[in-house]
Amino acid sequence: MLIQGIHHVCIKCRKDEIEKVKHFYGDLLGLPILRSWGEPELEGFMFETGDGLVEVFTNAEEELPQGSIRHFAFKTNDVDQCVKIVRESGYQITLESKDVVDASNPPFPIRVAFCIGPVAKRLSFFRRDNLACSK
Repeated sequence: MLIQGIHHVCIKCRKDEIEKVKHFYGDLLGLPILRSWGEPELEGFMFETGDGLVEVFTNAEEELPQGSIRHFAFKTNDVDQCVKIVRESGYQITLESKDVVDASNPPFPIRVAFCIGPVAKRLSFFRRDNLACSK
């Protein structure tokens, strides 16, 4: 197969938002920073997700409420715990955890939730397995 998965998703933030972004992805969700660049000022960094990377550039000049990326999904074994952590940290949950069977062929059972992270980035927590749905 030529395409084997998502390598990274890129988001932008302003320099004054760096600590908020690091706290959300690093401290709350537990993603380690794989690499960073730019000296003496931090220009960007990458978080390791296990199956890909979240790349952050710190050169946004204005707020980018949605930008060209509508959302990205983190694969997880515990959607509900992700929602709990994010909610308790003051971030907005836009779709509570729920089981869904996507109407595809073959059917695609998932458990999913959505939130708004720092720099107004919409993201989801996503688990796919046959046990995710009771249908």
